[in-house]
Amino acid sequence: MLNKRWLTLTVAFMLMLVMLAAGCGGNGAVDEAADEAAGEVADEAAADSGEEAAQEQASLMLGGSDSEVNVVTRLAEEYMENNPGVSIAVTGGGSGVGISSLIDGDIDVANSSRPMRDTEEDALRDNHGEDPYAVRFAVDGVAVVVNENNPVEELTVQEVGAMYRGEITNWSEVGGDDQEITLYGRQSTSGTYHFFMEVVVQDEYSERKRNMAGTSDIVEAVIGDTGGIGYAAIGYANEDGVKALSIAADDNAESYDPTVLENVTSGDYPLTRPLYQYMIGKPEGALLDFLLFEVSDAGQDLVLQEGFYPITAEDREFNKQALE
Repeated sequence: MLNKRWLTLTVAFMLMLVMLAAGCGGNGAVDEAADEAAGEVADEAAADSGEEAAQEQASLMLGGSDSEVNVVTRLAEEYMENNPGVSIAVTGGGSGVGISSLIDGDIDVANSSRPMRDTEEDALRDNHGEDPYAVRFAVDGVAVVVNENNPVEELTVQEVGAMYRGEITNWSEVGGDDQEITLYGRQSTSGTYHFFMEVVVQDEYSERKRNMAGTSDIVEAVIGDTGGIGYAAIGYANEDGVKALSIAADDNAESYDPTVLENVTSGDYPLTRPLYQYMIGKPEGALLDFLLFEVSDAGQDLVLQEGFYPITAEDREFNKQALE
């Protein structure tokens, strides 16, 4: 806007020179002054236009977490609608895939439902000579999902862990029907796979677990299997045909429903986690602007609409290193 005002003033000044030349000399002087003024204004306009185009045109590649792919896609679509000079592509594949791609320099942002490991951060520094920076843009309550016809409504973390270790194999052992439990989960490239293993299973997964390529595949499998159990980011737990179980931290604790916002943002739901985005070096330009949009009120409203939860005061404090 300032550049356009400057150009307007320049044009007015040049025209004044032309008029003065007309008063002092003949037509030749007028023509020469006019040509010179027009040329200088055109040069300035072209330079200014080139600078604006360079600032507005940007292409960003984001990849990784399947838990995040839908919500980040929604955020990207909304941002691009208001910033037509910016193109944002979002892909899944798992947190591990996203982090590896960032280390290799193939993408601009790694969407990850888990923190980067020290070895991954070291590899990024070795490859690029810069530190990784992270932003938390949403809060997730990892839901334990079962078929909507399953009578079980709540479990403890220990009970779910025993199922995924293969120690509890029938629903009747936890107050359900006499039916074999079918375990569904993600592949090892998934951040949710590792989160669930560390927080819930606390050991190796049972060999009976069926490894699914994506979170939506887990949900679809449970919809079609009355004995099935799976885990999914909360944004996927509202599909018809499944229900999210209330989970208690232990036998003596109250169980909490992850579909209730306050249960997750308060930390009462025991499977709560932040969702991350990692980048090489401190973000700037269009990338910084997009990240700021994600954590703005408008961005956080979209996070809620996609079934996830807004970031906490602790998350905003964490984000200062990258965003300020």
